[in-house]
Amino acid sequence: MHVVEATATVAHADDPCSAFTWDVTYERALFATVARGLKAGTTPETAPAIEVDHAYRLALGAPAGVHFAAQPGNSTAADGTFAGLVRISVANGGTCQIALDQGSWLDVVADGTALRALDYQGRSGCSSPHQIVEFAFPAGKSLLLQLSGAGAPTVTLTVTRSPTPPN
Repeated sequence: MHVVEATATVAHADDPCSAFTWDVTYERALFATVARGLKAGTTPETAPAIEVDHAYRLALGAPAGVHFAAQPGNSTAADGTFAGLVRISVANGGTCQIALDQGSWLDVVADGTALRALDYQGRSGCSSPHQIVEFAFPAGKSLLLQLSGAGAPTVTLTVTRSPTPPN
């Protein structure tokens, strides 16, 4: 029995994804599924809709060809980077987490204004997920997710409701 416990401890320490301080069990399960392939939009009008609790593999394009609804919060037009847009609506609103498999700048735009991120975590060496950004989504609004500065032409993304903290 002690050998099994020691092996489990070593495996946990070697897993860079175990370094998140948030519980990412659900996000990791979504990243293990077959992601739905979508071509990200280049304008707010062409941005495809995504849903909470699904994994998406988004095909991105050159940032020069993407027309953002709000100026990205970070300089994102570097050569060799990629960008794209998707839409989401959460009927009841609430705190949600957007997880990505790689480093990318992420803005969430409501009514032309970028929402302020509530929190962020990222883990080097982990791609399932690599980073998670938490936002307060307003109820019933169509939100635009703007990805920019991605280092690859595709990105895997999930949107999940944030777990309720224990009392």
